[in-house]
Amino acid sequence: MTTFLKQARSSALMLFVLASAASAQLTPEQVTSLQNVTSVAMSPDGRWVAYTLAQPRAQEEDTLAGLRGYSEVWVIPSAGGTPRAIVQRPSSGGGLVWSPAGELGFTLRGQLNTVGVSCFTATTACETRALAGLPTGVASARWSPDGQWIAYLLTVPEDPAVVAARRRGQDVIVATELNRPVRLWVRRASGGEPVALTPAMHTAKDFAWAPDSRTLAVQTTERSDADQDQMYRRIWRVTTDGGTPQLLTPTRGKLGPMSWSPDGTRLAFLGAVSFNDPLAQSVFVATPGGAAVNLTPNYEGSAFWLDWPDARTVRFVAAEGTKTSLNTVPVTGGAITRILGRGAEIFQTASFARDGITFAAPANTAMHPNEVHVGSVRDRRLRRLTNHNAFLANVRLGAQETVTWTARDGWKIEGILVRPVGAAAGTRAPLAVLPHGGPEGISFDGWGTNSLYPAQVLAGAGYAVFMPNYRGSGGRGVAFAKGDHRDLGGREFDDVLDGITHLHDIAAADSARVGISGTSYGGFFSAWAGTRHSERFRLAMPFAGISNWMSFTGTTDIPEEMSVVHWDLNPYEHPLLMWERSPIAYLHKAQTPMIIGQGMVDERVHPEQMIQLHQALRLKGVPSELVQYPREPHGLLERQHQLDYMRRILQAFDRYVKPGSRPRV
Repeated sequence: MTTFLKQARSSALMLFVLASAASAQLTPEQVTSLQNVTSVAMSPDGRWVAYTLAQPRAQEEDTLAGLRGYSEVWVIPSAGGTPRAIVQRPSSGGGLVWSPAGELGFTLRGQLNTVGVSCFTATTACETRALAGLPTGVASARWSPDGQWIAYLLTVPEDPAVVAARRRGQDVIVATELNRPVRLWVRRASGGEPVALTPAMHTAKDFAWAPDSRTLAVQTTERSDADQDQMYRRIWRVTTDGGTPQLLTPTRGKLGPMSWSPDGTRLAFLGAVSFNDPLAQSVFVATPGGAAVNLTPNYEGSAFWLDWPDARTVRFVAAEGTKTSLNTVPVTGGAITRILGRGAEIFQTASFARDGITFAAPANTAMHPNEVHVGSVRDRRLRRLTNHNAFLANVRLGAQETVTWTARDGWKIEGILVRPVGAAAGTRAPLAVLPHGGPEGISFDGWGTNSLYPAQVLAGAGYAVFMPNYRGSGGRGVAFAKGDHRDLGGREFDDVLDGITHLHDIAAADSARVGISGTSYGGFFSAWAGTRHSERFRLAMPFAGISNWMSFTGTTDIPEEMSVVHWDLNPYEHPLLMWERSPIAYLHKAQTPMIIGQGMVDERVHPEQMIQLHQALRLKGVPSELVQYPREPHGLLERQHQLDYMRRILQAFDRYVKPGSRPRV
């Protein structure tokens, strides 16, 4: 039993200080204080919205004992009002789900807990209840539509003999055995013995109940590594009485969310159109045992989420360029109808009430990170319910817009421009280019500031900020996402260079004073800019980027995904091309100073990539600094590390890019 936790005094004090003493421009300290709504779940009757809130640690909590933030659980009336905390720091909860009877379920310390609606309006603290009979370690759980069953995912426990052997020093590591499988289980909600629905050595990734409360669709992989997860999921049909899973429909390539039709005759899912499609971005429908049909074959957008308003229609949320929208398409195919979107709000999912009309979504704008919003397909608009970052009202932000330019080969390219705070029209400002990762990522016309991409912090320091959606990005359909195949660092990077020229031509930026800072694939772009295109950049700041494509392929946890959906070829069969597109192959051109960042437990881009780049630059005599962050994976999670990197970005841009700064070597 877990008692409601009161609001932490230190958290309230921190918010008060930020709101009352906010500077004119956004600071790194304020960026690390931002709270962000990460998921929402609307109650079946549409009266309540439960949501998870990513809550950063306060400064006084910065100790090696615990450096990452919290995931709090809150509930707010959908009509508006004061949100109520269900789980707060120092605990973390997630996995929000409503039972058909209207109880809120959530995971807490590996257990499924429930709380009744009466608690949401109580004036005194009330208690949540851990659901009896479920094992510890439940990652995701959902009630059947009739409320009689609970299905859940559970990691297969380690063999006790293996644990005992490890204590005796038998601790060798076998790469293919690093990740334990995850199984889908089901049991009666009233209790009883659970039944395993997936094989012991397969890993279940996602599942969906059919309306009959007996059938489920489940996505599994034969192994539990990252490449299998991204490239080799399959969809199976299972039933509550167990038995052998049946392949529901053949698929090839990446898979995304799925949903059964209200009559239970069809399954809709997001998938790839081919094995080398970079995203599960198209809407498919299949009958069990039949072939899937693509309902969005020529759609210039990328779907993120889907469900059914009725048995004849599929509803989906998608990116369309730098905007997002909620759309419908007939199950027989045909014209796509926009319900709402392409406005200021950026949202990537939705949670509908039982009526299929009202819904909730985490949405952000250029003025604030994700907050809880509610909407209706009738009035076709979103209404904001929460304000967890009230101090932003006292912060001056740079004006933001979508810019469009024509690439040298005629392609239409888009990106985001943030103008310097208080900039006068027609002023060519020094430019900070912040390329997204992926490369199938998307820079949206919403909130784009975080510790690795401090866009508004740079705008407050006098820089124009440019976030290009070069070819290969999501949001523009399959052909655009495949537009960089077999040409990484080629025409896709020309798109960025052409965008810089465009910003100079419209008097928004000074193309002679440009710095670049990006992470992951954006880190590759930054390293590529500072070597292959060094004459165009006064500063490059790659974080967790690629410097050598051959050694990257041999050390990353996604060698096949990167080779198939981005390179569209086997790197080991094309070593000359791999070397030609590696930043360290152009050391003879390198003259751009680099500040290089890297998390030291990164499995996606091994630290050796940035170490190689730093060593090579040092040997050539190019100013270079390698900043390594202990305990950090593919990104920065700890507050002090986030602060350090943002401050380094500001210092480096002021030193090398700002007017009056030192020239390149």
